[in-house]
Amino acid sequence: MDVLPPGTILQLMYLRERISGLKPGKFVEIGAGAGHISHLLLSLGWRGKAYDLSPTTAETLRNRFAGQIANGSYDVVVGDWLTAPTEPCDLVISCMVMEHFDDEGQRAFILHGRNCLTTDGAMITIVPGSPAHWGIEDEIAGHYRRYSRETATSVFDQEGMNMVHISGLTYPVSNMLFPLSNFIVKRNESKKLSLSMIDRTKQSGIRGVPMKTTFPKALGLLLNERVMFPLHIVQKAFGNSDKAMVLYCETKRSQI
Repeated sequence: MDVLPPGTILQLMYLRERISGLKPGKFVEIGAGAGHISHLLLSLGWRGKAYDLSPTTAETLRNRFAGQIANGSYDVVVGDWLTAPTEPCDLVISCMVMEHFDDEGQRAFILHGRNCLTTDGAMITIVPGSPAHWGIEDEIAGHYRRYSRETATSVFDQEGMNMVHISGLTYPVSNMLFPLSNFIVKRNESKKLSLSMIDRTKQSGIRGVPMKTTFPKALGLLLNERVMFPLHIVQKAFGNSDKAMVLYCETKRSQI
């Protein structure tokens, strides 16, 4: 099993708590990356589909979930979800995706998600928070923005989606690691700044950056849910902090 970054572990721990309160159904994940969220959902009894722009990422997902694809509980599509036919589902979920769109694309993303949801369906969107922490990682990943609680709530509200739950995640762990993270990313990935925004987006799903996205197996003794549980309690205690560098947004269709 791969050793995950501390921020990723904390996000998945929070997501598990929220998802556990929902009845399993059909999901679609946009920009599934290495498949950690898809794995969580499938383990909780959901069935679904993942979209990704990168054929390489899609192939990685197909290898990881070969069994689930074979039994029909999961599928992987290479392509732009925004141009895909509307498919009714109970959960539309994405992690570090919406910030890759310009304003028009962001609007289309939310509207397409809204149109896909069943009556009681939810759209869970995890995005970078705290605009004050804009850094080189945003640049190399092809981000257009970071979100405050107010801007996140507003962009969903404008497209007919009601924010039913919002919380900052990974505080203060990500904040403490921010200077080191910027140094590692700058040293390893600065060359990506010459790429177009779409190419940066395609390469952002799975990144092999030592001590940033990949870690020695030995560090698994520290980087695991059991050891990090106290930090999970801390991130929940500071969920209202404007300094949190990740925002969890759970929305449903507004009742009009």
